[in-house]
Amino acid sequence: MELKLFGTDGIRGRANEYPITSEVALKLGYAISQVLKSTGANHNRVVIGKDTRISGYMLETALTSGLVASGMDVFLVGPMPTPAVAHLTKSMGCGAGIMLTASHNPYEDNGLKIFGPDGYKLSDDLEKAIEASILADKQPPLVEPSKIGKAFRIDDASGRYIEYAKQSAGPTDLSGLKIVIDCGHGASYLIAPIIFRELGAKVKKLGTEPDGMNINAGVGALHPEYAAAVVKETGADIGISFDGDADRVIFTDETGTPVSGDRILTLCAIAMKQQGMLKKDTMVTTVMSNLGLYEALRKAGIKVETTGVGDRQVIEALRKGGHSFGGENSGHLIFADHATTGDGILSAIQVLRIMKQSGKKLSELAKVMHEYPHKLLNLKTKAKPPIASLPNLQKAMSEADVAFGKVGRHLIRYSGTENKIRILVEHREQAEVDSWIKRFQSAVEADIV
Repeated sequence: MELKLFGTDGIRGRANEYPITSEVALKLGYAISQVLKSTGANHNRVVIGKDTRISGYMLETALTSGLVASGMDVFLVGPMPTPAVAHLTKSMGCGAGIMLTASHNPYEDNGLKIFGPDGYKLSDDLEKAIEASILADKQPPLVEPSKIGKAFRIDDASGRYIEYAKQSAGPTDLSGLKIVIDCGHGASYLIAPIIFRELGAKVKKLGTEPDGMNINAGVGALHPEYAAAVVKETGADIGISFDGDADRVIFTDETGTPVSGDRILTLCAIAMKQQGMLKKDTMVTTVMSNLGLYEALRKAGIKVETTGVGDRQVIEALRKGGHSFGGENSGHLIFADHATTGDGILSAIQVLRIMKQSGKKLSELAKVMHEYPHKLLNLKTKAKPPIASLPNLQKAMSEADVAFGKVGRHLIRYSGTENKIRILVEHREQAEVDSWIKRFQSAVEADIV
């Protein structure tokens, strides 16, 4: 069965347009209850968190209604990072956790991410079962009045996650570090500054005044230049920019220069290996990572396991292989000994701990790898015909394979959450990158009208 609602990271779309409507959210509440009961789970509790989008109120209310009408109790934790919802789902003994967010997308969008009782994102089979229930368009079996569930507002949820995040990296003293934190007016706006202050850092906070419509607007992980300017202005040691739901983080060094996710992955993997914390001396990343990462880790005696795009695939490989660390160049870092999903706050703590222990600035640590010149181009498309069916693009890709040899590569795929085709070109020479990006763009435009 091909999924129609679920994409690579839950259900996502424009608020008040199918499928991000109150009607679908209501049906999702019914469906989650039915699927949980069909698995034989004894859990009749669900956690619901959200980021700061104005449409979160609408979805939260509809989703809660569907769940309690099906006999489930609901714990409402309000604005909360996605990894916090994953953690609370497990720690509070819930059958599922639901995060209302569209991550880095603008406020007009929203989405739903679902976690199982173990804090991991649902399996493909469970997503299919939930989707089938929603699309069946049948009246769900509602419970009798005496078994209707209740909804509770959990006032200390943020405190629970704050303590968990601080303890995850072990004894950590960040005193002496001056940091700039940009929360993107998103889910981390309240708790992130508290966490880093309590660990001893001097914090300059940005993007902490959400109004329901300014999430990710010129701030956060998509705009690290905002924090970078303040880093240079204040002489801070580092800039830390979170996306809307704080499962991703982008760093800026003390010179105001953004540091790529691959450099962060590489320096973390090497530090973990030196400390005996990198299980099987292996790191997991996706096909989007730079060739320079592979070179640097090979020299450090670290093996790299590669997956398809998406933090979910990285997490599956970490679990299957028994590994402890992996992530994506986009800013998802998964410290598998501590978290079940990407966690921007936990990742920032780990990077700051490495800086403090090594006594080195981030710019120095980031020199751990040579980054091949690369470019990622996102083109909007009206449709997503199979890439193999596009003649001009296939011809260009075949010619590129011959021309690149071992000094370059290309990766062309559709976005899993938007109508876009993503074209990545990487090569030892910048001129080759620029030339092939143009060639691929022309081919796509010729094939997809």
